[in-house]
Amino acid sequence: MRLTVFGATGGIGKEIVTQALAAGHDVTAVVRDPARFAVTGTGLGTGLTVFRADLTDPVPLREAISGRDAVLSGLGARKRSDAGITTRLTQAVLGAMEAEGTRRLVVVSAAPVGPEAPGDGLLDRGMRSMISAILKDVYADLRAMEAALAASATDWTSVRPPKLTDKPLTGVYRRVVGGTPRAARTIARADVAHAMLACLDDPATVKQGVGVAY
Repeated sequence: MRLTVFGATGGIGKEIVTQALAAGHDVTAVVRDPARFAVTGTGLGTGLTVFRADLTDPVPLREAISGRDAVLSGLGARKRSDAGITTRLTQAVLGAMEAEGTRRLVVVSAAPVGPEAPGDGLLDRGMRSMISAILKDVYADLRAMEAALAASATDWTSVRPPKLTDKPLTGVYRRVVGGTPRAARTIARADVAHAMLACLDDPATVKQGVGVAY
């Protein structure tokens, strides 16, 4: 597939690019600063295009999206003070996609944005409530982003992980379409990227939130 990846310098974005290239996809990695972007591994440079762009304006983004089969986004706030940025940047991506007629979009969100898992115990409910209170502005931003997705003409999927780690790719995790896995506590960024790529060809995930966790 011909893929465009936004947020390619972030932890999940780099994993998406690396895994997509390893799978033989043609990848355009959209970055603000190419000096911050690097992928490693034998043969991973094949099929890679690095596209420099300011993500706030949909007009120049159209070139990065034109003719692509799908778009994946690892965009997100890196600290609490960045709250609001995810919605703004995603709206620019949506504008470019709609202008180019590109429909398939997979983004990363967060588990607290999705529904509470049936059967979660007191500990998990308490942790979810505490984290949601601490990061309320970040999660409000993600909810606004998901509202923008729902209002768009794209065939979107929002992948919602819990706490992220930097552990290696396993390819083994739980996934709930339209819900949240019970006792969802952690997952590696590499496995979130794996889940996002797996959603591309799965029609059951279109216009759905997808909870993932170990």
